[in-house]
Amino acid sequence: MSRPREGRLAGRVALITGTAGGQGAVAAELFAAEGATVVGCDVKEAPGVARVDLTDEEAVRRWVDGAAAEHGGIDILYANAGATRFHPLEEVTAQEWDFVLRHELDVVFFPVKHAWRHLKGSTSAAVVLVGSTAGMTGSMTNGRVAHTVTKAGVIALTRQLAAEGAPHGIRVNCVSPGMIETPATRGDLLAPDHPMRRIASAIPLGRIGSAEEAVRCALFLASADASYVTGANLVVDGGWSAVLPGSSVVA
Repeated sequence: MSRPREGRLAGRVALITGTAGGQGAVAAELFAAEGATVVGCDVKEAPGVARVDLTDEEAVRRWVDGAAAEHGGIDILYANAGATRFHPLEEVTAQEWDFVLRHELDVVFFPVKHAWRHLKGSTSAAVVLVGSTAGMTGSMTNGRVAHTVTKAGVIALTRQLAAEGAPHGIRVNCVSPGMIETPATRGDLLAPDHPMRRIASAIPLGRIGSAEEAVRCALFLASADASYVTGANLVVDGGWSAVLPGSSVVA
């Protein structure tokens, strides 16, 4: 008689940011289904989700230390949360620039900084950051100067943290999604009046990705299946960034 499969994250404590909706909510569900004890947070209110402003370093420290104290440590950090603004260079105000840096870099840096000492105490420590194809390429259909800079920064941060974490057994990797359908993208990039509304025609696989498809890649990187993987940037974009566009035009 076959034995029930043990989840890939059984017995591990996973902090996941941005779990009130979108990819974070999907991550909380999938990580828990694989046996992890999930501790989620978000700036928005949601059942079972701690309300934390991730741009506030002291609030982040309290959340991380509280989770470690309650559950006896931390094994995984999935820094999923982020918020951005899209404008071309000449329209980016100082306030918008500061907003994007705070909500796409600070919200990653603070959780990693304060989880680091707890991760050092784990025998299976893993950090997963969220970059983007925006951090790898420019765009002629979407003005996103600040977003491009911050996501490139997350990818670079992944490599540096992998170097600093290796002596302590902490693996650090990044997932860089392309166009993923979420409530946020449906409201802007995939809206009927946006130039990128037909982006699927330029993606080799011919469709927009789902939140679950992106999260399952993060789940792989957090699990022992990726035990010899660190410093990697796993691109999840249906081949969008790997193949030159054909005759179809996104417009």
